[in-house]
Amino acid sequence: MTELPGPLVDASWLAAHLGAGDLVVADVRWVAGEGAAAGFERFKAGHIPGAVYLGVDDDLTAPPFEGPGRHPLPSPEAFAATMGRVGIGDGTAVVAYDDARGSLAARLWWMLDAQGERAALLDGGLEGWRGPLEAGPPARSEPVIFSPSPWPTDGLADADEVARVLATGDAIVLDARAPERYRGEVEPLDPEAGHIPGAVSAPWAENVEEGSGRFLEPRILRERFVALGLGGNHTAIAQCGSGVTACHHLFALRLAGLDGRLYEGSWSDWVHGGARPIATGEEPGGVP
Repeated sequence: MTELPGPLVDASWLAAHLGAGDLVVADVRWVAGEGAAAGFERFKAGHIPGAVYLGVDDDLTAPPFEGPGRHPLPSPEAFAATMGRVGIGDGTAVVAYDDARGSLAARLWWMLDAQGERAALLDGGLEGWRGPLEAGPPARSEPVIFSPSPWPTDGLADADEVARVLATGDAIVLDARAPERYRGEVEPLDPEAGHIPGAVSAPWAENVEEGSGRFLEPRILRERFVALGLGGNHTAIAQCGSGVTACHHLFALRLAGLDGRLYEGSWSDWVHGGARPIATGEEPGGVP
């Protein structure tokens, strides 16, 4: 059995284990706003040899607003069918990568981890890979069995829970979006701009080195999250625009030895229907 060294693997480890029968490499590239096919076109142009392709829109979410927000989780049965189709079965070790500093691949990592499966991210993503690439569509995989399990309720939060913990101070809500979206200066995807009142601006990109895209050391990540308010009795709820890049925080929290939950619908759920308060500006409280 291929033993993953942890939730994060480097290119040299992957190169040494590439081709192992119980290891699947998953390419999770996606181009927001360019349609579901854009990531697959990048995959066909060049990918890590033997990798399978999983699209955020097609494979890792249900249709928009068939659950909370623009990227709701698929049903466990739908997710299991997708995993089995590409050759990821019960007990398969999976290494996921993207070309966006882990911000997309972390979604697959979280979903597999939430199902009790073994998964890791390739540190530095495709840019960190030093081996050859292959072009063309993925090789056809023999379907395997991936047993569905319910999404863990203790790993998720909804809008009511987010409002509750902000009122009581039981958890810190980390907004993973870019600072200008948090401040309400721009909003390219959702009908309202701003942030959840009380949520802390914590851009996911600050979890990695600016140049290499490799994750910061666990000690540094922990210091970052503690400075944002975690520690003691405080846990974290991670949110972003639609529940995808928030998983980057959940991965970084795992590296740091901390815990967190996913606000599945995130901002796209919070503003859907227009009934919840919105803040703008630099501060968590903002200006209503």
